[in-house]
Amino acid sequence: MKTDELREKYLAFFESKGCSRQGSDVLVPTWDPSVLFTPAGMNPFKDHFLGKVKLDFTRATTCQKCLRTGDIDNVGRTAYHHTFFEMLGNFSFGDYFKREAIAWAWEFLTDKKWLGIEKDRLTVTVYKDDEEAFGIWNQEIGLPTARIARMEEDENFWPASAPSLGPDGVCGPCSEIYYQLENGASVEIWNLVFTQFNRVGDPPDNLRPLPSKNIDTGMGLERTASVLQGVPTNFHIDSLLPIVQAAAEVVGVPYEYESDNGRRLRRITDHVRASTFAVHENVYPGANGAKYVIRRLIRRAVLDGHQMGLRDPFLFQLVGAVGDAMASQYPELKETSERVQGVIRREEETFFGTIDAGLDRIHRMFDAMESENRGLVDGGQAADLYQTYGVPPELLQTLAAEQNYTFDWAGYQEAMAQHADISNTGQRVLFQTGPLETLKEALRETQFLGYEQTTAEVTIKGIITGDGSGKEDDGQLLSHVTSHTDEPLRVVLDQSPFYGESGGQVGDHGRIFNDDFEFEVTDTQKHAGLLVHLGYLKRGEMRESATATAAVDETRRAAIARAHSATHVLHYVLQKNIGQHAQQQGSKVDADWLRFDFTNQESLDEAALVKIESDVNERVAAAAPIEWKTLPLAEARQAGAMMLFGEKYPDPVRMVSMGDFSRELCGGTHLSSTDAIEAFTVVAEESVSAGTRRVVALTGQRAAEHRRETQQILQQVLATFGCTIDKALDRTVKLMDEVRTLKKDLSSGRASKLEPMKITPAAAAPTDQLDYADVRATVRDIARHLNVAAQEVPQRLETLIADRDRLLDEIQQASEGEQISAAQLLEQAETVGDAILIVRETAGANPNQMRGWIDQVRKQSEQPAAVLLASVQGEKVLLVGGLSKALVERGLKAGQWVGDAAKMVGGGGGGRPDLAQAGGRDPEKLQAALEAAQATMRQSLA
Repeated sequence: MKTDELREKYLAFFESKGCSRQGSDVLVPTWDPSVLFTPAGMNPFKDHFLGKVKLDFTRATTCQKCLRTGDIDNVGRTAYHHTFFEMLGNFSFGDYFKREAIAWAWEFLTDKKWLGIEKDRLTVTVYKDDEEAFGIWNQEIGLPTARIARMEEDENFWPASAPSLGPDGVCGPCSEIYYQLENGASVEIWNLVFTQFNRVGDPPDNLRPLPSKNIDTGMGLERTASVLQGVPTNFHIDSLLPIVQAAAEVVGVPYEYESDNGRRLRRITDHVRASTFAVHENVYPGANGAKYVIRRLIRRAVLDGHQMGLRDPFLFQLVGAVGDAMASQYPELKETSERVQGVIRREEETFFGTIDAGLDRIHRMFDAMESENRGLVDGGQAADLYQTYGVPPELLQTLAAEQNYTFDWAGYQEAMAQHADISNTGQRVLFQTGPLETLKEALRETQFLGYEQTTAEVTIKGIITGDGSGKEDDGQLLSHVTSHTDEPLRVVLDQSPFYGESGGQVGDHGRIFNDDFEFEVTDTQKHAGLLVHLGYLKRGEMRESATATAAVDETRRAAIARAHSATHVLHYVLQKNIGQHAQQQGSKVDADWLRFDFTNQESLDEAALVKIESDVNERVAAAAPIEWKTLPLAEARQAGAMMLFGEKYPDPVRMVSMGDFSRELCGGTHLSSTDAIEAFTVVAEESVSAGTRRVVALTGQRAAEHRRETQQILQQVLATFGCTIDKALDRTVKLMDEVRTLKKDLSSGRASKLEPMKITPAAAAPTDQLDYADVRATVRDIARHLNVAAQEVPQRLETLIADRDRLLDEIQQASEGEQISAAQLLEQAETVGDAILIVRETAGANPNQMRGWIDQVRKQSEQPAAVLLASVQGEKVLLVGGLSKALVERGLKAGQWVGDAAKMVGGGGGGRPDLAQAGGRDPEKLQAALEAAQATMRQSLA
């Protein structure tokens, strides 16, 4: 039986038992903080099992894409382990229970209409205390006692060992079904989980029966297919062997099952399949979270290829083979094949660039360990290998295990803690607790009214302290609250017109009020099916069960709708101008402001941005109607609706259409016509991460204001230089060059040969008469050269002009200042003991000149010298002092000497014991400072 046939038979069988067939959820559930990837078929139904959502069906069946890394070291080595796999499942939410689950599993496995497996090849296990399951298998199914094994709680309970070790919460016994192979070994093909208890506290008597019992079953598609096809490993089934063979061809080695290369090819097959599905859903390799897992899988597969002699990227060539093998169930893989190949290839290139150096370091480390008779890989060295050469610790652990070395994970994590590079790739808390969970269980959902109205009569169902921003929700449910508190509160209603933040759109603001109280809503968030209104009680007393009016801030809602509708137009325009690969990777929509992340390798130049902005505004001006309707997911897909990876779509779905050019599944609030966007302007384009770019744009009045501000900025620039737009950038660059040159001239003490540009400020013509694309491009170019924000351009130019004029004056003063030599200074020196002392003003000199004179005096003098020179430049005083080495060795310090003098002229400073510089702001006190400095040094030298 082919894999596709098995999948379809399973789903059809359970449909015949009244189960609702549901499509596979995404592999990367971005809305679920408890997991990085979907690890099991039951995960999309967590709230169904807990009774926290309205049930549209009480029986379901799915084939779910899953990814786990807990057994990654076994992938390729054993016959049945994978990271990516498909899980067949059937579920009951308070409907059928053990008898049906067991009977149906047996029927599907053994009936010739379905799988027709010989009954004698099947054995089962049950939890040791589960007499009910044992009785059904033994007495109703007819399995002899010898083929029913009673197992401990670590084997046949979910979660494992829950009765003894916890955690508290829903749990239950399991029954596993095994298939006996020709060689006598058995392989588990199906696990039936009977969720029937709530664990409370420690044993004994800590398992309380649930009022509603559930069924969660899982059959591994690949594992069962291998049994039915009679092959020795999952990797030889019809959907995986072609990828293995393609890998062998790309690598250039024959596939031999028992060889080391055979194991490597199987691991490459698994990892490229997992990476293809993940990158398809826009999870690119990176340093944290799910991205780190994908980087780890790709690099592990690359290492296998490297060990087979490859030195260039190869893994990307297998993406097409994955798409072909999975085409019948996942045809969408072929639509993104080119993008996925590009992402994987770049990661390969990066790793290949460092792998040789990393492996060389690893082998040297192993040699040192052997010579020192050490068996533990140092965690600090592992962290260095990861940071410097990109060698993931798991790869190092694998290589170490091959040499019979252990790995210091604690040391590695300690070394990495300061870098925040290590990601948590394990399971997190699956079910959460807290006051919101309590309300969710009671209410299940808040009815959202905001598509039709912005004001509604509501009933307060819950009041919770705090804003829920902590790692754990430690807020308290209150029956009432008065306005004497300034603490944030969360309010849950039975229904609400407030939009809860989701899909990139921020939550609504507004008020909830009646005659007794007024609550200001500063944010609205979603918690599963609940809408949570965050804010502050402004007056009166608010009570649970009170009726009130909920009113959204309509002005802000309209501004958000403008930005959100603009993102749909922008998405269409990006794909039109850049390519179909420019798919949304994330967005944030606020009042007349939007941030849109999309897939693209290269930055967009000014010409591309101008074209994109122009095309969006063309669609805005066309006044295309914006409509939305609710329809079955399959119909929306058939209508060509764009679906974003990582988004969880209900069925039916809400499809938003803009004219005939855009159809997207979206739960956000929108306008009724594109011309209501009013205006659209791009304010930034930047990189988010490898392969992801970001556009920041404005709509409505904010876009119009930004355009006016940009025009005003250019008008100020043109007025400053007294030039036309075509000269503005050249004048800016020349001004910057002049300032740099003058600084070098002043620092070197030489006369400047610069012919300064003439700057003649003049009134500039209104820039609104110019093409706005030219205006914006000029302002952006100038801001980029000045390395400031556009708004800071006029002030920065004024500062540069002032700097240039000041530098010219200082250079002029220096050239007109007193011209002296070291010989002249030595003639004026005072002898004190065995040393000479020089303290004087050197008019117009710059610090470089003064340091040069001091060096010459110290070199030419036969006696130890103490020299302090001063210069006044405008309103500033400069002081430079130096001591010969012999005086420094006596304990004298130039820094202290110069610093004390600087304090007397209203400043400070210092430096090395042999040379120091300081400054001050009071030139009138210079002579007194010099006299004091001379007296102090006389005393030190005497």
